[in-house]
Amino acid sequence: MIKIISDSTCDLSPELIRRFDIGVLPLNVRLGDKEYQDGVNVTPEQLYEWSDANKTTPKTAAPSVEAAVELFRPYIGEGDEIIAFCISESMSASGNIMRLAAKELEAEEKVHVVDSANLSTGIGLQVLRAANFAAKGASADEILKEMVRINPLVRASFVVDTLTYLRRGGRCSSVEALAGSVLKIKPCIEVADGAMSAAKKYRGNIDKVIMQYVRDLEPKLKNAEPERVFITHSGCHEAVVRYVELYLDSLNIFKEINITRAGSVVSSHCGPGTLGVLFIEKKI
Repeated sequence: MIKIISDSTCDLSPELIRRFDIGVLPLNVRLGDKEYQDGVNVTPEQLYEWSDANKTTPKTAAPSVEAAVELFRPYIGEGDEIIAFCISESMSASGNIMRLAAKELEAEEKVHVVDSANLSTGIGLQVLRAANFAAKGASADEILKEMVRINPLVRASFVVDTLTYLRRGGRCSSVEALAGSVLKIKPCIEVADGAMSAAKKYRGNIDKVIMQYVRDLEPKLKNAEPERVFITHSGCHEAVVRYVELYLDSLNIFKEINITRAGSVVSSHCGPGTLGVLFIEKKI
């Protein structure tokens, strides 16, 4: 059998994790001298409160080799193969930890680590595609070949309400953050080739910005694979999330519209009020 595993930055909901039987390896979040596990014993709301009180961003870290070994061990013991997804390797050592765990278990040929070159549900889209293939009896080679195909077609972008968390995490300068605050700039961040970059800049109230951002995505959405689309956010108003859902539904493209909350690792860098629409584009 083939077991699909991802690190916790895939931001899949508990329901999707159960439905597709995904194994999850939590990254670590440090709030001062206390360490927590992403998705296990810390919430984004807790880290926002801590970050604002301490005027700094939480520290995030890759899982330990020991944690990866303990997650992989039962499946290797049963003779299964593992396909393990990690956040972009330009952002974290999570993938290397997975390889070290495979080496410790003397199972390098059984553990296939996939650099998602992405984050959040940009990873989740790949994970669920792999799980679908595995459920249909595809081999590891067939699944890996499909991952190579769709990896450059994953479209991950999001708009942020505040530049404070990106500044604290070193993702933008103090000058950019100050200018953004004064001008009420809400940048659209896109992920491409494993890295984040600012694309279009919006101005105004975040709720209106989110609506405009989603409308601006329509040309790309019309060329999306219909299997599913993700709305992933870090604590937006329910009415705004609902608007995005209804808008995507009105396009009559997607079989599934999945709404998920960004986990603590992703939230620690983007801050509250962030929302993204993530999907796989058809090959042109």
